[in-house]
Parts: sequence; C-alpha cells; structure tokens
Amino acid sequence: MEIIGFFLSVLIGISLGLLGSGGSILTIPILVYVFHLSPSDATVYSLFVVGTSSLAGTINGAKHHLLDYKTALYFGLPSVFSIFFMRQFIVPFLPEVWLTFSKFRLTTDLLIMALFSVLMILASFSMIKKREIVSTITIEIKYSSLIIKGVFIGLLTGFVGVGGGFLIIPTLLFSAKLPMKNAVATSLVIIVFNSLLGFLGSLTKTTIHWDFLLLFSAFAIVGVFIGMYISKFISNEKLKPIFGWFVLLTGIYIVMKEIVFKFDF
Repeated sequence: MEIIGFFLSVLIGISLGLLGSGGSILTIPILVYVFHLSPSDATVYSLFVVGTSSLAGTINGAKHHLLDYKTALYFGLPSVFSIFFMRQFIVPFLPEVWLTFSKFRLTTDLLIMALFSVLMILASFSMIKKREIVSTITIEIKYSSLIIKGVFIGLLTGFVGVGGGFLIIPTLLFSAKLPMKNAVATSLVIIVFNSLLGFLGSLTKTTIHWDFLLLFSAFAIVGVFIGMYISKFISNEKLKPIFGWFVLLTGIYIVMKEIVFKFDF
C-alpha cells in the first residue's frame, strides 16, 4: 500500500504541474486512506506537500514570465492573513465532538472530511464543465472582489487543509481576467504562501514525522516537473474534464465512507 501511496503522490505533482490545482484534492484522501493518518493530521501534512510542490511550479512560472504579481498580491495577501487567523485562533479551539445522534458522532475530523468531499464534488463540476475564457483586452479588474475572495479561500484553506487551487484558478480566470497559462502559474505562487503559512501555523500543535513527509513531498515534486513537461504537448483544458471525473468519483466515495456508512439508520 505504501508503494501505491508514493506512486499516487507523483500524481499530486502532475496535477499541480498541469492544472495549477488538484494537489490537496488528491493529497488528503491518500494520506487518510492509504497511509492512515487522521484527517486533522492529514490537513497539516497536505499543506506542506502542496506548498513545497507548488514552489517548484512557481519557479518555472517566474522563469517563463507567466506570473501576475499584482494579482497575486491583491488576492494572496488577504488569503495569507485569513489562513493564519484560522490556524492560530479558530482551529485549535474547535470541539472534538460537535453533536451526537443515536450512534452517529459528528467529530471535527468527520466535519473536515465531509466539507472536503463537498468541495471536491463542486470542484469536479467546474472542471468537467467547459467554459468560455473571457478576453483580457481593456477589461477593468475589480481588485476589491479579489480581496474578498482571497479572504474566503484563505479561511477555507486554513480549516480544510487545501491549497485552494481549484477555487483560485476560476477566480483568476474570471475575476482577474488572466489567460489560462498565467492563471496556472499565478495560482501556484498563491498556493505556496497559503499552504506553507498554514503549515507553520500548525507546527506546534501536530507531531510531524519528517522522514515520511519529506519523502512523500519529494515524489510530489518529481510529479510537478513531469506535469510541466507534459503540458508542452497536451492542453490542460483537455485534461481538466478527465481529472474532474476522477475528483467527482473520489468525492462521492468519501461521502459514502465517512457519512452514509457511519450513520445509524
């Protein structure tokens, strides 16, 4: 199972390298179901894996002048502050059990997986559905809207442990009006800061097995370079629907396993 898990970690990187998103969508289920980490620990590990993997993609994006620094600042800075707030002042004080109904217990871990599965399903629809990309010519960008969306995605990242790429990409495409390649590159730099700050905010509250985490991250980084290489030959728009169906099936599996099968009807 561990060999399968490390192979799947390469897919995390490939997803980030190709699409600029999808890393956390794969990371958390792999850590929970293959390596048997608790959802709470998996969110922390996921932030590190996705953050370090995205850093490799960010360097490549900067090299090819694809980063939009102004958009990254307006969107990323509010996101970073909201992540820090969530990890430092909200997550540590959440109750272990939210409610009990018959034999069903809604714990924080279950709530994380439930919210995560819903996000996966919603994200899959945006990946499967074909959208017309708006032209970037002389269109006014509302940076106040970017700030608000940055705060929201930051809070979500801090709680669920996702890099937020599947939410960031549509925002950069349709609110910041960036071309797809620029949106992918810019999303990666935002994910780096979001994920690594969220990870640092959790270091004192989680025991980290560094040997495992660094090895897992190394495989994911290899996947990033594979993904960036593949992107030279295959359009990421063609791959997105395929990845979207995979994400949808994974989200449904988590709902069935974590909620439906545990509920005492």
